[in-house]
Amino acid sequence: MAYDEKVAERLSKVFSEHKGAQEKKMFGGIAYMFKNHMCVGVVDDLLMVRVGPEHYEDALSEAHVRPMDFTGRPMKGYVYVEPAGFKTDRSLREWVQKGVEFVETLPPKENKKSKL
Repeated sequence: MAYDEKVAERLSKVFSEHKGAQEKKMFGGIAYMFKNHMCVGVVDDLLMVRVGPEHYEDALSEAHVRPMDFTGRPMKGYVYVEPAGFKTDRSLREWVQKGVEFVETLPPKENKKSKL
């Protein structure tokens, strides 16, 4: 499974504004980690956003959004956003901000690569 490199470039640009953000290839796509937690990503041409369980239903009520069902089972707290839902830079930034805001509520997570 490939991912849309143009979407990844746009996300990289947005994430360059967040200190400590990292890109990581996973699940056939690319994920953007913030504070060592998965925040957003790209699978095919879809934006994956970790909105958290409390904001899940609100996110699903927005246009061009559906449950993230990567494994065939919806993952509560994660959504897919169709390309029309992040067409503008502003809308992409808003989705990234939703992911960042959720990750900021999580406890610190140690970077596994730093362990000896």
